[in-house]
Amino acid sequence: MVLEVQRKDSRGYFVVPQAPEDAGYYVYGTPPGGGGQFAHSSMMSALLRVEREWQAIDHRKFGIGNISLADGLPYPKHSTHLSGLEVDIRPLRKDGAEVAVRWSQAGYDREATAKLIALFRTFAPVVLVYFNDINIPNVSPLAKHDDHFHVKLRT
Repeated sequence: MVLEVQRKDSRGYFVVPQAPEDAGYYVYGTPPGGGGQFAHSSMMSALLRVEREWQAIDHRKFGIGNISLADGLPYPKHSTHLSGLEVDIRPLRKDGAEVAVRWSQAGYDREATAKLIALFRTFAPVVLVYFNDINIPNVSPLAKHDDHFHVKLRT
């Protein structure tokens, strides 16, 4: 049996594991296959810690999206996601499906999403969270953040 080694870029950032068995998260984003999920070590640690804490309270998986392209190259139409310290996370759905949901849709689970955001704030060095559901404490609205929340960490 050969173990697959996660890809690493010139900064030494690894790609978030794409399909670990029994993980509390799933991955999505562009480009596919983890091409946009190169994470600073602080981000990698935060994601894995939050994932473990999340699994202790909920059986659903949360979605990890864009973090950073290899070598910090700019994303088209983004001015962020360059440092490996920013991540897009999908809000939770009531049905547990691993697809996008907008905060204004009936399938959105506000309570679970608030708990997930609180876990990031508790177990990660969070600088800010952008999300358009302003009924969740400590989030700031930002255009085009209806179907995901954006977490920025400090090192």
